[in-house]
Amino acid sequence: MLRWAIIFLVVALVAAVLGFGGIAGTAAGIAKLLALIFIVLFVVSLIFGGLRRG
Repeated sequence: MLRWAIIFLVVALVAAVLGFGGIAGTAAGIAKLLALIFIVLFVVSLIFGGLRRG
Protein backbone atom coordinates (compact mmCIF):
# COMPACT_ATOMS: atom_id res chain seq x y z
CA MET A 1 0.00 0.00 0.00
CA LEU A 2 2.86 2.35 0.78
CA ARG A 3 4.26 1.62 -2.68
CA TRP A 4 1.02 2.77 -4.30
CA ALA A 5 0.99 5.95 -2.20
CA ILE A 6 4.52 6.76 -3.36
CA ILE A 7 3.60 6.02 -6.98
CA PHE A 8 0.60 8.38 -6.82
CA LEU A 9 2.79 11.02 -5.16
CA VAL A 10 5.29 10.81 -8.01
CA VAL A 11 2.46 10.98 -10.56
CA ALA A 12 1.12 14.07 -8.79
CA LEU A 13 4.53 15.75 -8.82
CA VAL A 14 5.10 15.01 -12.51
CA ALA A 15 1.60 16.19 -13.41
CA ALA A 16 2.12 19.40 -11.41
CA VAL A 17 5.43 20.10 -13.16
CA LEU A 18 3.79 19.56 -16.55
CA GLY A 19 0.88 21.83 -15.65
CA PHE A 20 -1.93 19.32 -15.24
CA GLY A 21 -3.43 20.75 -12.07
CA GLY A 22 -6.57 18.61 -11.93
CA ILE A 23 -4.70 15.36 -12.36
CA ALA A 24 -2.05 16.48 -9.87
CA GLY A 25 -4.66 17.31 -7.25
CA THR A 26 -6.48 14.03 -7.72
CA ALA A 27 -3.29 11.98 -7.59
CA ALA A 28 -2.14 13.85 -4.48
CA GLY A 29 -5.48 13.19 -2.80
CA ILE A 30 -5.26 9.50 -3.59
CA ALA A 31 -1.68 9.42 -2.30
CA LYS A 32 -2.77 11.04 0.97
CA LEU A 33 -5.63 8.59 1.40
CA LEU A 34 -3.44 5.56 0.72
CA ALA A 35 -0.73 6.84 3.07
CA LEU A 36 -3.33 7.36 5.81
CA ILE A 37 -4.73 3.86 5.33
CA PHE A 38 -1.19 2.45 5.43
CA ILE A 39 -0.39 4.26 8.68
CA VAL A 40 -3.63 3.12 10.33
CA LEU A 41 -3.10 -0.50 9.30
CA PHE A 42 0.54 -0.35 10.42
CA VAL A 43 -0.40 0.96 13.88
CA VAL A 44 -3.18 -1.62 14.25
CA SER A 45 -0.80 -4.43 13.31
CA LEU A 46 1.75 -3.14 15.82
CA ILE A 47 -0.84 -3.04 18.60
CA PHE A 48 -2.29 -6.48 17.88
CA GLY A 49 1.16 -7.98 17.31
CA GLY A 50 2.29 -6.67 20.68
CA LEU A 51 -0.84 -7.98 22.39
CA ARG A 52 -0.37 -11.42 20.89
CA ARG A 53 3.21 -11.74 22.15
CA GLY A 54 2.44 -10.37 25.61
